[in-house]
Amino acid sequence: MASFAKLNSENIVTTVESVVNEVLKDSNGVEQESIGIQFLKTLYNEPNAIWKQTSYNTVGGVHLLGGTPFRKNHAGIGFTYDQTRDAFIEKKHFNSWVLNETTCQWEAPVARPEDNNMYKWNEEILNWELING
Repeated sequence: MASFAKLNSENIVTTVESVVNEVLKDSNGVEQESIGIQFLKTLYNEPNAIWKQTSYNTVGGVHLLGGTPFRKNHAGIGFTYDQTRDAFIEKKHFNSWVLNETTCQWEAPVARPEDNNMYKWNEEILNWELING
């Protein structure tokens, strides 16, 4: 299955749809994003809709199955498509976090402790807090 994100006029993802890979193939059997986009425009009778293909297996610029990463992150509703970076970027949840230009993911100004405990980010103290029990 191939995934496609529908964008509004501000490049915000409004929906993500799956399309069977066979639908994307051209006459040579090669999958083409443009064929999937045309399929969705026709299916929903929305000739002016903006669709971008996204990869379920891409996170932080890495393909989880060893393939070629595609648009940095799998799109989700509310994500922004950044044309300059050709990337889907999640909504920023904390003002102090900074966008990692390589992964196109938001990162805290302080690294989360690497142990077996669970933590949550506290924006007031700009640090991680241990979650009790």
